[in-house]
Amino acid sequence: MMTIANEGFQQPQLDSLSLHDNLTNPNPSNSNDIQQFAEINSFIDPPSYAEAVFKSFDAGQINIINEFDAVSTSAPSVSEYYLKISVRDPRKKHDLGEPSVSGGSDGKNYLTYLITTWTNLPGYNGTEFSVRRRFKDVVRLSDRLLEGYRGCFIPTRPDKGVVERQVMQKHEFVENRRVALEKYFKKLAAHPVIRDSEDLRAFLVDDAYVGAVVENREVVDQGKGGRDVVRMFKELRQSVTYGWGGTKPPLVEEDREFLEKKMKLQGFEVQLSNVSLQAESLVKAQQDMGETMGQLGLVFVKLTKFETEEAVFISQKTRARDMKNMATSSVKASRLYGELNAQTIKHLDKLHDYLGVMLDVNNAYSDRSNALLTVQTVVTEISILNSRIEKLEAAAFKIFGADRSRIQKIDELKETMRVTEDAKNHAVKEYKRIKETNKTEFERLDKEKREDFFGMLKGFVVNQAGYAEKMASVWETFAKETSGYAQSCS
Repeated sequence: MMTIANEGFQQPQLDSLSLHDNLTNPNPSNSNDIQQFAEINSFIDPPSYAEAVFKSFDAGQINIINEFDAVSTSAPSVSEYYLKISVRDPRKKHDLGEPSVSGGSDGKNYLTYLITTWTNLPGYNGTEFSVRRRFKDVVRLSDRLLEGYRGCFIPTRPDKGVVERQVMQKHEFVENRRVALEKYFKKLAAHPVIRDSEDLRAFLVDDAYVGAVVENREVVDQGKGGRDVVRMFKELRQSVTYGWGGTKPPLVEEDREFLEKKMKLQGFEVQLSNVSLQAESLVKAQQDMGETMGQLGLVFVKLTKFETEEAVFISQKTRARDMKNMATSSVKASRLYGELNAQTIKHLDKLHDYLGVMLDVNNAYSDRSNALLTVQTVVTEISILNSRIEKLEAAAFKIFGADRSRIQKIDELKETMRVTEDAKNHAVKEYKRIKETNKTEFERLDKEKREDFFGMLKGFVVNQAGYAEKMASVWETFAKETSGYAQSCS
């Protein structure tokens, strides 16, 4: 089972669900496949397996869903707002880069993608936009969203895929990345908060986008610059101290509802990984069955050809006809298994999507933990400052007329205390905001999970039952065609 990495965290991935059946592939790639298809088609006429044309049994349900995605020109209500994004037409460009010492250019080739947006959301000042973006722009957008929407379950962007680029054919790698990017943007567009992001709007609309959008967010400027770096190291030291058994215990998460949901989601993640393994096994088994049926049909095609060429007696011609029927039925069954497998992959791919969602949830957990650590760090700073001020005051006023240098130091510490108190208020406010965001995101995830898994199971069961009936019909027809053998045996 393949894995994807996210800053040290590894999560199982369902890439291997996308298996291919060479026997049912309409575009065979090698000479052996072409020869096999030629042999089959010479004995099995297309009308004989016309019933096996690919068709999803839950197509009606999909059409209903697609109706909601349709672009409308009428005045929308709040529930009718849409944001659709497509990624296509990858093109190679040359990056001139920075001039080198020798006067040349260090530039190299890179790919850009045409990103087209259709929307009726307010703030876009239009309904259709097209811009060209490179992967670096997507990385920049992702970083800004992670920074600006802490606590949200933000979809994880596609990985750069350096290893895949080395082992894949170039066109295959480009297409895989295009598909992954389009899927990523569809997830962003479906997120009720991210879809209204000014960063996302600028990315989709502005030709001169450089990822430097300034938004009207509640950001407090206290403690910026070098002080932020100092606090970062203090937080690191704080976490290490607690990890090695520091004397003062850190603040702990007290939201029981959150802790219960977190534990349930951790259990869900474990079960999801187990189900994904079983899904892979099912897909592989269906693929193997389809390939076996195809091979069986090919064997009977060859046997039919031999009997037809060598037939002298009526019994030989009868056997040749029955073998042809067997070959036809096997090929029908093989194609049906291939189509069923395609539908199975389509429906069970939802498991893969939710493995990705669990990465997003874990990132949101990290945001919350980091915010709590920041609160703990600032509280500790205040405690240390209070202690220093008390000691200095006690020492200063023991001297008649007070100690001017100590009094000046006390004033400086009090000013630092005031700034730190402001930072604490901001940190507590940010932590509470992330808590509320988490709560809203949990509610949204629960609702979407129920709907998605119900749709997945319904589509899976309907297609399994439908294709089982088709396969039963194929073999029932063959049984009627060869019923004479049963009568002669009885």
